[in-house]
Amino acid sequence: MQTIIGHIISQAFKKAKKVPLKKEDKYIFFSDLHKGDNSYADDFAQNMAIYNHALKHYFDEDYTYVELGDGIELWENTSFAPIYATYKDTFDLLKLFNHKNKLYLIWGNHDMEFRDPKMVEKILHTLHTPKNISDKDIYFNLKYDESLLFEIVGTQKTILAFHGHQADYMNYVHWKVNRFFVRYFWLYLQKWFGINDPTSPAKNYKNLIRVEKNLNKWILKNKNQMIICGHTHRPRFPDPGEIPLFNDGSCVHPDCIVGIEIVEFQISLIKWYLLRKPDGTTQIKKVTLEGPTDLNKFV
Repeated sequence: MQTIIGHIISQAFKKAKKVPLKKEDKYIFFSDLHKGDNSYADDFAQNMAIYNHALKHYFDEDYTYVELGDGIELWENTSFAPIYATYKDTFDLLKLFNHKNKLYLIWGNHDMEFRDPKMVEKILHTLHTPKNISDKDIYFNLKYDESLLFEIVGTQKTILAFHGHQADYMNYVHWKVNRFFVRYFWLYLQKWFGINDPTSPAKNYKNLIRVEKNLNKWILKNKNQMIICGHTHRPRFPDPGEIPLFNDGSCVHPDCIVGIEIVEFQISLIKWYLLRKPDGTTQIKKVTLEGPTDLNKFV
């Protein structure tokens, strides 16, 4: 099993899209939005306003947006159309980033269908008439990658970014099996009896630890290659000298979203949250949880 997982991660590393990282660049990494259809199972609905507020901020500040997988919940939902209808404003924000060539989309296990360009085209056909499918302005091209390799300009150092389910055998190799059980079994047990989905490392601590161990082992075997990922929903920001495995958390935490920023070769773990004031009003705020720390201390 370890050999298979190591090979999967290595293939994601070798085939990663190369992205130059310059000092003047600014990046925001979010993952695990799990955008649904606004039903009882849609965990993102509670944080939509926070997320949209954060995205507007990053667009105005000229950041590049990287979505590290599971942006769309295609396990619990069989159709993309109601998801698009629910979050059209959010998708329109992503289109703005794309028009500036500042958008990277990574597929995770819950939107793994997007690794197939034909499936992406099929989904577009559910939203637009065939005669418009070639129009580059519709939606936002919907080009997905498995992984990115950020090459720090002026050095030989790199940062690997992917969803993280590459270190989770069942959620990568047998994702269709897990999707079946989530869609037709665990979804309803969670609704009716509050039983968590054991296939998810976000809800299964043993699985979470196993995924992190698999990633750590691969990093140690590959010259301490720095990784930024999601998947487990557990934010991770190591100290300099520790194994350089970073996790951007998720966007489905209660009343908050967590992500990673890289600005001027400095990396930070940040949180956007809903502040409830004594007078009953609310305000969306950002706080830095860890960092900023120089990337050179990790790569």
